[in-house]
Amino acid sequence: MYLLGYDIGSSSVKASLVDVRTGKSVASTFYPKHESHIISHRIGWAEQDPGMWWENVRTATAEVVSGIDVAAIAAIGISYQMHGLVCVGKDMEPLRPAIIWCDSRAVPYGDRAFRDLGSEKCLGHLLNSPGNFTASKLAWVKENEPELFDRIHKIMLPGDFIALKMTGEACTTVGGLSEGMLWDFAENRPASFLMEYFGFDEGLLPEIRPTFSEQGRLTPQAASELGLRAGIPVTYRAGDQPNNALSLNVFEPGDIAATAGTSGVVYGIGKDLSYDPQSRVNSFAHVNHSASDPRLGILLCINGTGITNSWVRRNVIPRGMMYDEMNVNAAEVPPGCEGVGILPFGNGAERMLGNRETGCRIFGLNYNTHSWKHILRAAQEGVVFSFKYGMDILAGMGMEASTIHAGYTNMFLSPIFRETLAGVTGATIELYDTNGADGAAKAAGMGAGIYRDHDEAFSTLERLEVVEPSSGEVYLEAYERWKEELDKIINN
Repeated sequence: MYLLGYDIGSSSVKASLVDVRTGKSVASTFYPKHESHIISHRIGWAEQDPGMWWENVRTATAEVVSGIDVAAIAAIGISYQMHGLVCVGKDMEPLRPAIIWCDSRAVPYGDRAFRDLGSEKCLGHLLNSPGNFTASKLAWVKENEPELFDRIHKIMLPGDFIALKMTGEACTTVGGLSEGMLWDFAENRPASFLMEYFGFDEGLLPEIRPTFSEQGRLTPQAASELGLRAGIPVTYRAGDQPNNALSLNVFEPGDIAATAGTSGVVYGIGKDLSYDPQSRVNSFAHVNHSASDPRLGILLCINGTGITNSWVRRNVIPRGMMYDEMNVNAAEVPPGCEGVGILPFGNGAERMLGNRETGCRIFGLNYNTHSWKHILRAAQEGVVFSFKYGMDILAGMGMEASTIHAGYTNMFLSPIFRETLAGVTGATIELYDTNGADGAAKAAGMGAGIYRDHDEAFSTLERLEVVEPSSGEVYLEAYERWKEELDKIINN
């Protein structure tokens, strides 16, 4: 028996087929093999065609189930890029490209709502400022594309749309609504006060289903397109960061997970309805949240993470060099990069910087002593230092990081990244053989009742490496220089 998991990212769609008995992935793939196209008509805008996601799902599925008896697939789980907005008409087809997570056009709409409604109301009910999340993105559409807005039948998150394509059913989850600022934690219902403020009808929201539950079954048409059997249930969906934490068996208060893909995230679990008064980090419903037993994911997000490293690869280093070669060259430069530093904030407004869009900055560069290898290392250190900056905010909320759980993937493949993160934070890093698609597959097994609970589902999770902190002083000195440069911008 198999479980099929998908991770619908902004760079690619990943698919994984997991054997129920062993808990191991028997086949996995991603598509496209290059980074997916992001439409950016203006600075700060970021859109993608939802149809492209579906085509990537089709291609990835064909590859991952090749040679497999598809009759043995018992359930499907979906992870997806958070905070996006998909607007569909009555025919359930998209009315415009999706406005995705790193699009910053909606910041003024969220800021205005926060001022008008008041911090006590927003933080006490949403646990966040409306900020640049899904509700604010919809407010932008309402004001700037009123004719299109009037044609909207349902609004969806990216994972909701993929589930719709699979099952024909429009539904979402409490976790999904919370990540869009559309869930009222105090009232345990959709955030009617914010929807009334923006002038949204609650009928725009899809039906709410439990995170672990049957959320529809594969239609004959979708089954034909995917090369699967009709009737397979979709039994789980969650945003990529809650799902990443799930993939690492991070469910209980005090547990911390991290990712460093296109964006970087530190995600800790809390049990109280807490928030950051400045809304620099965000609180969402975790996958196992309930009103009677709260589980919140406290999320620190840095937009300019892996994309910083990939930009350097495309534009700075000798053409054709792969990431492992980059790491070897960067290792020739000592920690601290002999004074060179990078503020890696070139991928839209940064939440932890008060939604400022500062752009990327390189400082301390000397043409006579520094080379492209210094830029390589400085890029990775700059990303790590942005993690440290945000983790200090989490520490101020009482969430100290003694151990960080992460998948052995993306920037965690780099020894420089891992060692710098351990050194500057003082945390032990545990690396596991897992990914979002694997986690979504196992979660589908939980939703289908195949696994009794998360401990059973993740009992075979394999720890690959433990990185203990060392050389903390040299990393902290470099971090203080980096922070001094950032403070100049913030306080300017």
